[in-house]
Amino acid sequence: MIEAKDVRAGYGKEEILHGISLRARKGEITTLIGGNGSGKSTLLRAICGFIPLTGGDIAVDGVSVKDMPRTELARKIAYLPQGKNVPDISAGRMVLHGRFPYLNYPRKYSKEDYEIAGKAMEEMGIGAFAEKQMSELSGGMRQKVYIAMALAQQAPVIVMDEPTTYLDMEQQLKFVRMAGRLSESGKTIILVLHDIPLALKISHRIAAVKDGRVIKCASGEEILESGVIGRLYGVDVKSVQTDAGCQYYYEIE
Repeated sequence: MIEAKDVRAGYGKEEILHGISLRARKGEITTLIGGNGSGKSTLLRAICGFIPLTGGDIAVDGVSVKDMPRTELARKIAYLPQGKNVPDISAGRMVLHGRFPYLNYPRKYSKEDYEIAGKAMEEMGIGAFAEKQMSELSGGMRQKVYIAMALAQQAPVIVMDEPTTYLDMEQQLKFVRMAGRLSESGKTIILVLHDIPLALKISHRIAAVKDGRVIKCASGEEILESGVIGRLYGVDVKSVQTDAGCQYYYEIE
């Protein structure tokens, strides 16, 4: 479980997060929504220990991130950032980077590391591309490599910033199923999504972020009924019951 209490953080002298409190439970998908610049990605980076806190605290299973060595925190939290450089390595080596927090001196991957990385690639349907250079892959294929790297880390908490970027509709559906399986297995999943119908569909709880503050955190249905989506985006989302369950759509005037 991740628990943020009155978190303040930012870059240099600019404070981006102004006292955010949030709880992401084990076995659940918690999704952050909000406009560009609202503080969503900054919160993810604070959770992962990439930027220092200027106030408040963040705990992983009751232990403050301030008290965790970097390697231990990397074993607890797998992080998929939004903007990523394209390294000059193969897809298979990229996925293996997810095993780095577990390496001891000398830094050599074990047979188990290769097996775990291979399984993660197979789960993402990219096993055949292990020898391909990252620069040769499409944006969608590279995104699947990065997700596989996060899976290979085998951390109890998985944090992903816009993970469905570049994925086509089929791959988005596969991601939804995978995220569901991960949460059912007991992992804590924290996502940033701009696809609001998708967020409503897959999330146990949604946190609406605006101007560095969480203005509402509740179930998808409560978020929908509160009108907060209209406040954030100026667009309403409606729901309709179908044979396949509740479906969500944007209402465009």
